Amino acid sequence: MLAKETDKPFDDKDWIFEIKWDGYRAIAEVNKNNTELYSRNGNSFNNTYPVIFNALKKLNLNVVFDGEIVVLNEAGRSDFQKLQHYEDNTNFPLCYYVFDILAINGQPTYDIPLLERKALLREAFKDSDEIRYSEHIAMRGEDFFKAAVNQNLEGIMGKEASSHYYPGKRTNNWLKIKHHKTAEVVIVGYTAPAGSRHFFGSLVLAVKGEDGLQYAGHTGSGFDEKRLQDMYNLLKPLVVKKSPFREAVKTNGPVTWVKPILIAEIKFTEWTTDKKMRHPIFLRLRDDKNLETINMETTPTKMKSATEKPAADTKEKEISFGKIKVKTTNLTKVFWPKEKITKGMVIDYYQQVASYILPYLKDRPQSLKRNPNGITDKGFYHKDAGDDAPSWVKSKKIYSESTKKDIDYIICNNKQTLAYLNNLGCIELNPWNSRIQSMDKPDYMIIDIDPSSKNTFSQVVEAALVCKEILDKAKAACYCKTSGATGIHIFIPMGKKYDYEQVKDFAHIVCTMAAEMLPDSTTLERSLSKRSDKKIYLDYLQNRRGQTVASVYSLRPHPGASISTPLDWAEVKEGLDPAAFNLNTIFERIKKKGDLFKPVLGKGVDLNKCLENLGG
Repeated sequence: MLAKETDKPFDDKDWIFEIKWDGYRAIAEVNKNNTELYSRNGNSFNNTYPVIFNALKKLNLNVVFDGEIVVLNEAGRSDFQKLQHYEDNTNFPLCYYVFDILAINGQPTYDIPLLERKALLREAFKDSDEIRYSEHIAMRGEDFFKAAVNQNLEGIMGKEASSHYYPGKRTNNWLKIKHHKTAEVVIVGYTAPAGSRHFFGSLVLAVKGEDGLQYAGHTGSGFDEKRLQDMYNLLKPLVVKKSPFREAVKTNGPVTWVKPILIAEIKFTEWTTDKKMRHPIFLRLRDDKNLETINMETTPTKMKSATEKPAADTKEKEISFGKIKVKTTNLTKVFWPKEKITKGMVIDYYQQVASYILPYLKDRPQSLKRNPNGITDKGFYHKDAGDDAPSWVKSKKIYSESTKKDIDYIICNNKQTLAYLNNLGCIELNPWNSRIQSMDKPDYMIIDIDPSSKNTFSQVVEAALVCKEILDKAKAACYCKTSGATGIHIFIPMGKKYDYEQVKDFAHIVCTMAAEMLPDSTTLERSLSKRSDKKIYLDYLQNRRGQTVASVYSLRPHPGASISTPLDWAEVKEGLDPAAFNLNTIFERIKKKGDLFKPVLGKGVDLNKCLENLGG
């Protein structure tokens, strides 16, 4: 259940108020057979925060909790920066503050009023160092907010005492009231708009530092359509070619730079440890201010990242993951000449999207496609980890029938390995369909709808919908994504219940039926020389041991910096543009849609029943 935001605290006898914890929202499912701790998007926290996970496992309960994982700093306040870099802050207390109970002894509690749910929660367990009950006060929201401000907390939550729990819904029954700060910053650029937004996406912001302008974050919040247009009209005449920063900075897309003369007042929650604004929102332009008269009392005086140590040559950077240091090089090398996207931006993208892509890479051998000179270079495939891979990079030796020798495949389970692979020039990531724990039993089946150069994307959409029609008849759940190029990939969860041959045979049946329904535009003929160049190849052979396709959320080395992106089936229709899913648009989409691909890793279909449903 999600909260809407309101600007002012209030008193109300029908409401309760809690601390707004500054951490990661987490659901805990606890019973004697299994324990799971995961984010609101379904990403597992079991291995990320083992202290919490192990404490939950020790509870002799059958419950589902909703709460927040936090790190408490020296002042006893939740500190998001320390949590985000917990590997460097393990000396600080890690806690799971539980504020709701969603089920007890197998019975959902959604329809029980909030205060009764909290009473059940309070009775369910005793506080420990790791798991704590999140207290509340009744009615006195204004005084509680003042106390939160005095303690420099993020803010408070207001909740209607009689409200039910609405999973996945953002309602007025829960309200967040934040404690914001403001600062005066200079606008130095803007990013392109995405989706239905016009004029620009975000403003790129800077403050004065010891060595010139220093990057302070970016914001697209605080604008209606008129304010977007008015700001764009002011920015357009100020466009320049060169960045004002001495080193590459991480933004949410390629930047159009402008002369640094417009001053904005920004509302935000806090300065992060690397001196950027958290949750910045545009308030207004300060026409009475210029770069020389910015209020320096509200801006940081030094801009040094706590986790990134620039070398003397700013083309290199060392990224810290606890005790592990990953050296990244040639960060300013241009990988996409037209879009001016650099190698450093690729590394930054994968670090930002890590929590989404890693579940689909975890424990899977990687077939590395390397483009160390960017998309204009054909690149090469690299499978063996070799002697150059650091000792902390996990790998698995697997015998290859084609080469008649063992190949030491890299396994990408964490952010540091992601950074290492990206630094090698891996723009895209290509995992196996199975994991090393069950090498011969894939987690999913893939139908690769692969068009020729003379097919339209409308024909690709038509083929995808026909495949879905067949799979619906089989009652086989299926999920799709753009390939990141010109095709569509359809995934059917298998749950490690069948071997590759069985999965391939079922894929063959589905593709054969689809080709019979679309004989003029599709084929199962793999050979380019034998098939018509006007036909789409329905590739069922991707379901062989060792075959790979680009992972969901993987960048592709194609013009436009396209990304293999999950789709709602409702989006698969005439007019769908695969180029719309790219580095500029992906984060706004994830924010809006969440992870649409999560069910792909579910328990899987029953192939016998699917075949029966198809009349087999």
